[in-house]
Amino acid sequence: MDGEPEPVDPDAHLQDCADCQAWQERATALTRTLRVRPAVTPPDLVPAVLAAAPAPRQPGRWTRAALVAVATTQLALGIAQLIGVDAAHGGLMSGHLSNESTAWNIGLAVGMLWAALRTRAVAGLLAVLSGFLVLLIGYSVHDLIVGTVPVARVASHSLLLVGLGLLYALHRQSRLPAPSSPDRTSVPALRSTDAA
Repeated sequence: MDGEPEPVDPDAHLQDCADCQAWQERATALTRTLRVRPAVTPPDLVPAVLAAAPAPRQPGRWTRAALVAVATTQLALGIAQLIGVDAAHGGLMSGHLSNESTAWNIGLAVGMLWAALRTRAVAGLLAVLSGFLVLLIGYSVHDLIVGTVPVARVASHSLLLVGLGLLYALHRQSRLPAPSSPDRTSVPALRSTDAA
């Protein structure tokens, strides 16, 4: 019945043995019963589960708007530096160093804009901007002490500090648990007999 090879020819034995013929009939009926059963329709839990699921979170609407404003201002500073109208730099930087600074300012602005639109990018940018600002603050304090940079130039970095604070707030808001739905108890439990 299962298509397995037999050590002897079963057909020859079944022709002469009434007990084996009766056993084969019972086994065939049992096999058919096990293999061919009416399909049981399980309960449709989709509407109840969807009704109980919390609404998707839109983290930090105002935080995202503020981050867009900071990023746009940072982008404007980078573009001003790019076209040479950045008064805060004065004659402090030239050549490759100025180009690097411009690239960082514009790159960080674009990153903050992207994070405001796609909050999944916040965690990565948070690490980059944090590391950048730790070093920048250290260098800025040193440069202020020795007098190689004006206060106006150091103050222009405060925009990045505001951006870092907004990124951190947005990151925390996106990680908060969603509010629980009061009708969770209305979801019917799936019993083992329903799944059979």
